[in-house]
Amino acid sequence: MSKDYYTDIDIDPIETKDWLDSMKSIIQKDGYKRGIFLINKILKKYKKINIFKTKKNISDYINTISVKNEPIYPGNIELEKKICSAVRWNAIMMVLKASQKKLDLGGHLSSFQSSAVIYEVCFNHFFHANNNFDLGDVIYFQGHISPGIYSRAYLEGRITKKQINNFRQEINGNGLSSYPHPKLMPNFWQFPTVSMGLGPICAIYQAKFLKYLKNRNLKDTSKKTVYVFLGDGEMDEPESKGAINIAAREKLDNLIFIINCNLQRLDGPVVGNGKIINELESFFNGAGWKTIKVIWGDKWDRLLKKDKTGKLIQLMNETVDGDYQTFKSKNGAYVRKYFFGKYQETLNLVKNMTDDEIWDLNRGGHDFKKVYAAFKKAKSIKLRPVVIFFHTIKGYGMGSKIEGNNIAHQVKTINFEDIQRIKNKFKIPILDEDLKNFPYIHFKKFSKEYNYLHDKRKKLGGYVPERIKNFSSYFSIPHLKDFSPLLIEQQKKISTTIAFVRILYILLNNKNLSKRIVPIIADEARTFGMEGLFRKIGIYNLNGQNYTPQDKNLLSYYKEDKSGQILQEGINELGAAASWLASATSYSTNNFPMIPFYIYYSMFGFQRIGDLCWAAGDQQARGFLIGGTSGRTTLNGEGLQHEDGHSHIYSLTIPNCISYDPAYAYELAVIIQDGIKRMYGKKQENIYYYITTTNENYRMPKFIPETKKGICKGIYKLESFPSKLSVQLLGSGSILRLVRKAALILFENYNIGSDIYSVTSFTELARDGQDCDRWNLLHPSEEKKIPYISLIMNNKPAIVSTDYMKLYAEQIRKYVPSRSYKVLGTDGYGRSDSRKNLRNYFEIDEYYIVIAALGELAKFEQINMKLVVDAIKKFNIKKDKVNPRLS
Repeated sequence: MSKDYYTDIDIDPIETKDWLDSMKSIIQKDGYKRGIFLINKILKKYKKINIFKTKKNISDYINTISVKNEPIYPGNIELEKKICSAVRWNAIMMVLKASQKKLDLGGHLSSFQSSAVIYEVCFNHFFHANNNFDLGDVIYFQGHISPGIYSRAYLEGRITKKQINNFRQEINGNGLSSYPHPKLMPNFWQFPTVSMGLGPICAIYQAKFLKYLKNRNLKDTSKKTVYVFLGDGEMDEPESKGAINIAAREKLDNLIFIINCNLQRLDGPVVGNGKIINELESFFNGAGWKTIKVIWGDKWDRLLKKDKTGKLIQLMNETVDGDYQTFKSKNGAYVRKYFFGKYQETLNLVKNMTDDEIWDLNRGGHDFKKVYAAFKKAKSIKLRPVVIFFHTIKGYGMGSKIEGNNIAHQVKTINFEDIQRIKNKFKIPILDEDLKNFPYIHFKKFSKEYNYLHDKRKKLGGYVPERIKNFSSYFSIPHLKDFSPLLIEQQKKISTTIAFVRILYILLNNKNLSKRIVPIIADEARTFGMEGLFRKIGIYNLNGQNYTPQDKNLLSYYKEDKSGQILQEGINELGAAASWLASATSYSTNNFPMIPFYIYYSMFGFQRIGDLCWAAGDQQARGFLIGGTSGRTTLNGEGLQHEDGHSHIYSLTIPNCISYDPAYAYELAVIIQDGIKRMYGKKQENIYYYITTTNENYRMPKFIPETKKGICKGIYKLESFPSKLSVQLLGSGSILRLVRKAALILFENYNIGSDIYSVTSFTELARDGQDCDRWNLLHPSEEKKIPYISLIMNNKPAIVSTDYMKLYAEQIRKYVPSRSYKVLGTDGYGRSDSRKNLRNYFEIDEYYIVIAALGELAKFEQINMKLVVDAIKKFNIKKDKVNPRLS
C-alpha cells in the first residue's frame, strides 16, 4: 500500500506492538508458513471492502505526499492567490470580449480555470527562463489553456491590451493566435500542442535529445527540465502513451508530465465508470515512471486524520469519476447525502460540518501547497521520468451551470449572474456596474502584486514562454565544391540513396559541420546502405554498449555508444520524426543549431506522421527528411503497402516544406548544399526539406554548373535531340531515364526530336507560378512576372512521366507554355513485380511515353493518327486492360 494519511501514521503504537508480538509468537510456535497462511486469510477476508489493494500498480485514491512530508511553501500564498485570480479573470474577459464581437471566434475557458493554480505555482517557483546564465526550461503548454498564458503575459507587461482585445483576430496585426503556434507568434510560443497527443511524444524525444546534446559534449543541458501539460482526455490519444516506455528506458529525469485530471473530455467524462487517475497511474507505474498523485486539498486533511476506520479512504477508492463529476455540479447537501451518506462512518465524519463547508472541500489541483509539494518532489527524482496527476474541476469557479458540467469545454459566453459569482469567489476588485464592459485587471506599477510577479520571474531568469527566432552560434556553410566527388560522372552505377549516403559522409568529414549532423533512422540503416556509419560515428545509447555485438568481427559492426551520433529509434517512425523535430528546432530551443537528416521508407513518412510534419512547419523546423525507396515502381517486389506514389502530394500541403525528387547524384548534392545555406546561412529561412531518393542503380552523369539555378528552381534542360518535328519530355527521379529512352525511340524510329527536362520539383515550380499569378493580379499596371517554367520551356507538345500520382505533375499545367501537356503517373495501389513490369502496368514506361508523344502530335495534326495506332501494336500496348487506378 502507498504511504498516506491512514497507513503512514501509527495512531496506536501499543496496539501495533501487540499485533507484531502476536505474529512473532505464532511464527516461533508454528513456523513462518503458519504466519503467511494467517496473513493471506486476512487479505482474502477484507479484499471485498477494498482495504487491501490487489493491483500492485494502483495506490489508494489519496495524495502520494502525506501532510507531514509536505515542504514549507516558499512564497506568499495570499499574494499568489490575488495574482492567480487576476490571471483567471483576464482570461475569461478576453474570451468574452472576443465573443461579444459576433465573429464566431470561439475560445476556451474551462480548461485553464481548472489548472490555473498549477500554472501559477510553476510561474512563481519552477519555470526557468532562457538567459545568459541558463538555457531555461522547455515547456509544452496545454493548447486549450492559451488564454491563461496570454492573461499572465498581459499582467507582466509582455502583451498589450490591444493584443488581448484581439484574441483570435490576427489578420490585421496586433492579434493573438488561438492556440500555441510558433509560426504565428515566433517570439512567444515554442511548441504547437493543440493537436492533442503530439505534445507528449514530442516532449519525450525532446528530453532525450537534450541528454543527447549533453552526452555528446555539445551543450550543457543538465539544468533544463521538460514540462508537459496535458489533459486526462488527451491521454486517450495513442501518441500520448505510445512512447512512455522510451522515457523510462532513457532514464529521462529531466522530464515531468503534468496531467490535469478534471475527469472530462470535450463531450463528457473521460472514464465515467472508472477512475482515470488510477488507470493512468497503473499504466505509468508499469512503464517505470515515478507517479505522484495530488487528489485532495488541505481541507480534507482533518477528515482523513479523523478517519480511524478507513471508511473514508475506502469510499474515495470506490467512487467512480462520473460520480465525482456529478458531485461538483451539485451542492454541499447533495455531496453529504450521496457521497458521505453511503456509509454511517463517513457520514459521522461530517456531522458537525455545514453544507457550505462540505461544498468547500477542495481538490488537490486547486491547492497551492499541495501543487508545490508535488513539483518539489518531482524535481528531486533521479534516473526516472515523473508524472503528476492533479485532481481538478473543469470550469472551476465559473458557477454551477458550468463547473463540472459536460458542456464546460464548449462554453464561450457567461451570463451576468455567473460573472458576478466569479468576481465574488475570486475577490476581484471591480464594481458590479462595470462588469458589462468586461474590464481587465492590471496591477499598478510597484504595487505588492506587481513587485511580487516580476521579482519571482527575475529570480527564475526572466519570462516564459519566450522563443528564440534565430540562433547566434554561426558556423561555416559548405561550398558546392566540397561535394565534388558527386559532381563528376560516377564510374559505377549507383542509386540516389547511395549518393545521399556519400553526401552524408562528406558532411561528417567536414570539421565545421561534422558534430552538428544528426543522422536519424527508424531501424532501416542497412536498407539504405548506411551501416558503415555504425562504426564511424556510433549509435547513441545512454548506457553505452554493455554487450558484445553479434557482428563484432565485421568492419561495420553494430556499435552503440554514450557519445554516439546516430539516433536509432527502432521501428518507430513517429518517435524518429519527434527526434528529428527536436533536433530541427534546437536552433531555437537551445540556441544551438543542429542539422538533422531523418532517412526512412518514403511510404512511411508523411502518410504515417503527417500531423507531426504539419506541426514541424508550425514549429519552424529546419532540417532534411529523406524519403528513401520512393516512387510507386522503384521498390520492386514489395507491393501495395510499401510503394509510395503520393508522398509529394502530402508534402506540398505544408507551405514551408520544400520538396524535391532528384534523378542524379549531382542534383542531390546541389539541393542539399543549397538547403543548408538557406536554413543555416545568413538568411536562416524557416523551411525544411523533403527529398526523395531511390534504391535503383544507374549511371550518374557529371554536373554542368549552368544547371545549378534550374536544379534549385525545379527544372532545367538536360539534353536535346534536334529535328524539324519535336516534342518536350519531362521526368523526375528514376523515371527520367525512361524519358531519355523514349526520346531515343522517337528520334531513331520516327525522326521526332525532343527537348528533355529534368524536373527536380514540380511543387516548387507550381508555387513559383502561383506567386507570379498573385503578383500580376494585384499589380495590373506593372510589368508582369513570368513563372520560371514558362521561361525554360517552349510551346511544343509536352509529355511528362513520373513515379507519382498524376496530380503531382498536373500542378504546373497552367504554367507550361504549350497548349499540349500530357501527364503520365502512377495512380492506384502498388503491386508486387519487377520494376519493368510495374512501369508498364502503371503506363509510365518509355513505350507509353512514346505513344503519348505521338498522340499529342496527332491531336494537333502534325502526324497521322495511324502512326499512333501502329505504335500501340508495335510496342505491344494492351489498350483494353483494366485501368491501374481501379484494379
